[in-house]
Amino acid sequence: MCYAIPVVGAVITSVVWKKTKDVKIWWLNIMFYGGAVFGIVDHLWNGELFVVPENLAHDLWLGCFISLAVIVCWLGLVRMSQKNPVLASYVRVDSKR
Repeated sequence: MCYAIPVVGAVITSVVWKKTKDVKIWWLNIMFYGGAVFGIVDHLWNGELFVVPENLAHDLWLGCFISLAVIVCWLGLVRMSQKNPVLASYVRVDSKR
């Protein structure tokens, strides 16, 4: 069930992106979906996709840490794009936002 938290993050960022159309939010959205797909594939591979684990709290905390890792990586990408004009031109980040 650790994929549940990144799925929630993906859904929330999808709603926010629909309203803002901000490329930075789109990055975060894609990264959350990547984390969610990774978790789903992992659970499917191990035959645990719809199984409620013995320690649900542990699985949900793992999902929180996966989501935190996604956000930290996203913040790093945003920061690098603001510092590097070449990278910013590829990703079209408006530095005024």
